[in-house]
Amino acid sequence: MKTIEEINQKIANKEAIILTAAELKSMVRDGKEVTVDDVDVVTTGTFGVMSGTMAVMMVPVAEKNSFERADAIWLNGVPAQPGPCPNERLGVVDLVINGTAHANDQYGGGHLFRDLVKGKTIDVTVEAHGKQYENQVTLDEIEFARIITTRLAFKNYNALINPASPTINTIFSVTGLTGPFTETTVSGCGEINPLQNDPSHRSIGVGTRVLLNGAPGYIMGKGTRASPDKPNVSAYADIKDMDPTMMGGMKTAHGPECLTSLAVPIPVLDEEILSGLKILDQNVPLPVADVNGRTAHAKVNYGNVWGGTDKVIRAEKDRCLHHPDCAAMRTCPTEAISNDCAINRDLCINCGTCTLQCSEGVFLARLGSIELAEGTVPISLRQSDRARAERLCTMLKNRILEQKFVPTKMLEPL
Repeated sequence: MKTIEEINQKIANKEAIILTAAELKSMVRDGKEVTVDDVDVVTTGTFGVMSGTMAVMMVPVAEKNSFERADAIWLNGVPAQPGPCPNERLGVVDLVINGTAHANDQYGGGHLFRDLVKGKTIDVTVEAHGKQYENQVTLDEIEFARIITTRLAFKNYNALINPASPTINTIFSVTGLTGPFTETTVSGCGEINPLQNDPSHRSIGVGTRVLLNGAPGYIMGKGTRASPDKPNVSAYADIKDMDPTMMGGMKTAHGPECLTSLAVPIPVLDEEILSGLKILDQNVPLPVADVNGRTAHAKVNYGNVWGGTDKVIRAEKDRCLHHPDCAAMRTCPTEAISNDCAINRDLCINCGTCTLQCSEGVFLARLGSIELAEGTVPISLRQSDRARAERLCTMLKNRILEQKFVPTKMLEPL
């Protein structure tokens, strides 16, 4: 049995063996016998729609004594809640802003958080005692800014179906979830999900150091709606250290949603921990639920989502007929497609929407399907980006190898 202290000493001596979850799973699939001596740390990760994301900030607005306290505040049109501190007559506003809050159908909190990290100028509007105050700020001018998640990185999630005929506008669809049983939308990164790889919660607990949107942060504890079967976590990190490619916003049929990512190192202390890390997609359950009330309908596995499918969307530009109203570009939930059929890889989350919207077959990917008693149901939307999550795992691996990130022991279990 190893200890975290021993592993960290090996990291300091540049003797540690660090693998991403994808690298370890590949070895398992190839039939290689992997023991505790073969690996010291495995990096796990997930990226996708995480509604339970918010930011806490202190934003400069005006000179001192300009107003007593803010009654309301907007950042780029996205509403926030002033407080909890009133900051009387200081000209600054403490605020909480939800990742799911939105200025309009195209722009929400997730987009705002990404714009802040990219260094863009943000319009600030405050109402106080019947008067309006305006300012423009960048992240450099915001003294305090943190992302906090109320729940994050469910031990994978659900596939959603609509058993009825009427199309349902939902956050789990870009164009509306059709039925009955005509399509399914899925979330979850399967075998590389952090909690899936730590089933006994021996590594992930209060105080575990993580990357939240690419920034060093910490696990605070359990998240809302956590249960023994479907745990999730709450975490925080400084916005100023975040990577804009590991976060963002996504349009859905029910308004903008927030894209958030989490990477967690799992120190391989013994065979029990290593055994949990060897789980593969086909052994990770994927519950199928009715979008109406999330009632259970069936159960498949993540092999249906990530096994034998394409993790990355590709484009065949020669097929494009340059339609003046390009359906793929219009419906892309992250606005990643340009007029020349180019895909902005920083924005594209490989959801697959474009592959179904383009009648000329310009955008291609095998998205897979699930088998239900009602028949084969094709996957029409992936709200988690496995390819980006794997890049996040590599990012964390490299930081550990470069001694820019040190794994920690939890302070207490979840």
